[in-house]
Amino acid sequence: MSNRKLKMGMIGGGPGSFIGAVHRISAAMDGIIELAAGAFSSSPEKSAETGKELFLPSERVYASYDEMFEKELLLPESERIDFVAIVTPNHVHFDPTKKALENGFHVVLDKPMTFSYEEAKELSKIIEETGLMFCLTHTYTGYAMIKEAKHLISSGVLGKVRKVYVEYPQGWLWNKLENTDYKQAIWRTDPKKSGIANCMGDIGTHAFNLAEYVSGLKLTKLCADLNSVVEGRVLDDDGAVLLKFEGGASGVLMATQIATGAENNIKIRVYGEKAGLEWQQDNANSLIVHHPEAPDQIYRAGGNIAYLSSAALENLRTPGGHPEGYLEAFANLYRNFARCLYARKNGETPKKEWLDFPGAEDGLRGMAFVEHVVKSSNSNEKWTKFEL
Repeated sequence: MSNRKLKMGMIGGGPGSFIGAVHRISAAMDGIIELAAGAFSSSPEKSAETGKELFLPSERVYASYDEMFEKELLLPESERIDFVAIVTPNHVHFDPTKKALENGFHVVLDKPMTFSYEEAKELSKIIEETGLMFCLTHTYTGYAMIKEAKHLISSGVLGKVRKVYVEYPQGWLWNKLENTDYKQAIWRTDPKKSGIANCMGDIGTHAFNLAEYVSGLKLTKLCADLNSVVEGRVLDDDGAVLLKFEGGASGVLMATQIATGAENNIKIRVYGEKAGLEWQQDNANSLIVHHPEAPDQIYRAGGNIAYLSSAALENLRTPGGHPEGYLEAFANLYRNFARCLYARKNGETPKKEWLDFPGAEDGLRGMAFVEHVVKSSNSNEKWTKFEL
């Protein structure tokens, strides 16, 4: 199987889809994955339109994902898709993922995992039962300097972790954008398509995933305050969460979509007994380490920088000074997934660095986070226990 590219089928990603294009660019970046088929919209006409724009053969562009699964399985193994990328709104995550797995296709799924926590629990069981590969695209864990931060903490450079601060300020929903024809705002603020949360499901899950990933700690309880700031909006567009982690560390998570003028500068700071560190997406190629009695250290991204860990170096493509950003971080998830899939097909053991991409447990914990955050915000109790 190593003598050809992996073939990807896509569900969703048609006209008006931002994230569909991001997935296609990221999957193609390293030349080991090709888009071979797709059911790009619930509208057969729009699916056909997107397939034509992407220069796919008309016979590999489908009117529905059910048709895609059925017809791809009729093709020889060397021609059919190897895995499916699902880039639909939240309410269309569970069914195509379930059917893809049941038909023998590995899955890359955009976050959050599902529409509801109950769906996430069922989907986790299906993933385990089928034994197939599953990747959830929590983009920010793909950054090389985030992997370096995780490495430094796990290596004891910071000592025992005391505090974790993670924030994701956006401003794109500062007004009633869902009253326009802007597709992303319309479905994300609709509880029938987004689920029980908007902001916390969309970007709060990213912040939560980043906090657990970098610190290496699991959340044990939380106290949340969610707000719907823009008048008439049903779901949350703003929130803050107090966090308690195993081992006694505490933290604060902030996620908002009404920070007027803000873009996407997700940021994390972790402080331990011996040192602290911070990283932000606006300066993604730098990781700052703070020492109490010494100057700050600035770790820089670059494939030729010898002091970086293997975890970081395996996720870099260019020498220092050439910025690698959001698309490269996203592509790292696809590349690690693809490398592991190649290894699986060839009966080989993947390198440990390749196995470092978000999976079913991350998805389940993310949906549990949404569930508990909403529960906490609606409760008069100070702390809500975090449990799966």
